[in-house]
Amino acid sequence: MNKKTLKEKVHSVIFEAETSKGHIFDMFLLCMIIGSVAAVMIESVDSVKVKYGTLLLVLEWVFTIVFSIEYIVRLWVVKRPKAYAKSFFGVVDLLSCLPTYIGLFFPGTHSLLVIRILRLLRMFRVMKMVNHIEGGDIIMRALYKSRAKIFVFFMTVVVFSVIAGTVMYLVEGSHNDGYANIPQSIYWAIVTISTVGYGDVSPTSALGKVVATLTMLSTYAIIAVPTGIVAAELSNTNSKDTTTDACKGCGAHGHLEDAKFCRSCGSELD
Repeated sequence: MNKKTLKEKVHSVIFEAETSKGHIFDMFLLCMIIGSVAAVMIESVDSVKVKYGTLLLVLEWVFTIVFSIEYIVRLWVVKRPKAYAKSFFGVVDLLSCLPTYIGLFFPGTHSLLVIRILRLLRMFRVMKMVNHIEGGDIIMRALYKSRAKIFVFFMTVVVFSVIAGTVMYLVEGSHNDGYANIPQSIYWAIVTISTVGYGDVSPTSALGKVVATLTMLSTYAIIAVPTGIVAAELSNTNSKDTTTDACKGCGAHGHLEDAKFCRSCGSELD
């Protein structure tokens, strides 16, 4: 077996969800992502960290090593590594590994590992829902149209809440008991994003208030969209038939069925 043939086989496993091996790989990766995010959240709870700190540290490094190997292999199998590295998932894949290594020199940054939850967007490829990724903004504003779109909207809010809560934990956690751990900070984010605003937890520092302000303003950008624009965009999105095939050049998905070249890097599609 030559090197080129090996690359093609590995590429089909890690970039395609149509084959049985590719599906198994993606499901394994999703389980690893969920496990790594859960471990980071649990570690921020002091009582758990004291009792299981060593185990959580070992798990963190196991997850990081697995994701690092996966990222390197992805760069190896694509024809245009730079194009993949600059793509959305390429950047997310890299950022999901860096915090652990950075934490060796700057303690406390490991909490940023929750950015790995963004990689859960790959589940849409596994479930053959590429159209929902391409029309993510449209679907978020049209959640009443179908259960699939409601699920996408819910996942988006969850991701935003986790990121906002983690940022607030890093900013306020050291001096504000209301943000003592990541789960508690995510609770604040959910209350804020949902516009419920209980007021039981609030930032006290200037930077914390800035983050809270940006979170609240971002919420309006998510839910406040005219109905007419929603209908028009939904019509345009639903008229496009896309495939789940990955470009061998950069790994991008979501191409039109009759597309001859990749929409991201311009490589010829098979």
